[in-house]
Amino acid sequence: MKDFVDTHVDLWAGELADLDRDVEGITVRLQVLTRYLERRREAVLATYGLQLWEFKTLHMLRRGGPPYRATPGQLARQLGMSPAALTNRLDALERRGYVERTHDRDDRRKVMATLTRAGSELWERGIGDILRVENELIHQLPTAGRTQLNDLLRRLVVASAEDS
Repeated sequence: MKDFVDTHVDLWAGELADLDRDVEGITVRLQVLTRYLERRREAVLATYGLQLWEFKTLHMLRRGGPPYRATPGQLARQLGMSPAALTNRLDALERRGYVERTHDRDDRRKVMATLTRAGSELWERGIGDILRVENELIHQLPTAGRTQLNDLLRRLVVASAEDS
């Protein structure tokens, strides 16, 4: 079976004598699949009136486990953004009733962002649909192929983390 990436690799192999066809094919396919999944996730979230950045913020709160709260500083680090930019995100999510900010009982200077019931329910619906999209794609492979691909990708992730 051939795909459009094979055509891309063939074209570049004619221009670059030292091109490793496998490396080019793998990296381009990873990019194509990443874009595909991002587009599908965005489309799913749009049905809930959510943008991806909003979902990611809810996701980070949910990831921490009950009671689904974190300081804005913790969230900013997890999301790889500045505290000022996160404040704007929290403002928008709070206006929509998905997040609530309160002062910590023990230290009134400390602000906590907490996922509301509405935010948690929205996250649950969104993550369910996102998981269905991911499953539809990955289940195109046989079980053994999924396991093998997962193991191979893990090796690449570990190797890339060592270079960071």
